[in-house]
Amino acid sequence: MPNWKTLLCLVPALPLLGACGGSEAASLSGEPVDTVTPAVEATATWWRPAPGTRWQIQLNGTLNTSFNVAVYDVDLFDTPVSTLNALKAQGRKVICYFSAGSYENWRSDAGSFPAAALGNALDGWPGERWLDIRNTKVRDIMRTRIELARQKGCDAVDPDNVDGYANATGFKLTSADQLSFNRFLATEAHARGLAVGLKNDVGQVAQLVNDFDFQVNEECFQYDECEELLPFIAAGKPVFSIEYGGNALAQQICPQANALNFDTLVKNLDLDAPRISCR
Repeated sequence: MPNWKTLLCLVPALPLLGACGGSEAASLSGEPVDTVTPAVEATATWWRPAPGTRWQIQLNGTLNTSFNVAVYDVDLFDTPVSTLNALKAQGRKVICYFSAGSYENWRSDAGSFPAAALGNALDGWPGERWLDIRNTKVRDIMRTRIELARQKGCDAVDPDNVDGYANATGFKLTSADQLSFNRFLATEAHARGLAVGLKNDVGQVAQLVNDFDFQVNEECFQYDECEELLPFIAAGKPVFSIEYGGNALAQQICPQANALNFDTLVKNLDLDAPRISCR
């Protein structure tokens, strides 16, 4: 299924405030990647969110830190430490987004990827290509990114594009390959005291729910996949759900989202600041 880079949508407007719980309206500065990773700590503990956690995700534009939410999901590379510290000083938890299953040629560590690990382009997104998640060097880079999240003070990570086995990557990735890679990401995060979210990968939810602390899902209502995410709710773990659209879509899906106990936002496709929260 497509990720957040697939469809254009409308900016939500104010008239829907009562129906959906509120409509509220970072430049790319970058951070150097430290390649040093510490030894795994067997006694590490991490944040464990619960359903009913108000959140915001913003990956583009000047970060709006004024929303009355407990959690922010922001870009790992583009968000400076000072911003992360400011959010945490306000008592918020911070999830740091990065792509684990795709290469992006604008990232500061792009030159570290071996050519053999670069696969097909992500349709419609210049500069982004699927990765061979079986490649040892790819895993090393992702381990370093997770370590960067720890060093910057993130509470959790949101690794994207972790369903390559179900896409035309250019590699013969199997379901077992994907499970291995995704569990690798979870293990590395937990070893550093970070929570970790399963991004989409709906077909493997039942197998991975015990390894991950929350689900970040895009468009389960659009693709009629929401019931497949219920193992997270049954385990007491939140489904941070995103649908792309505006007021009309929010009126349609918010009652369903609330009935499922999902924490659903209606957002613009580019994941800038505006949001409609279903609860």
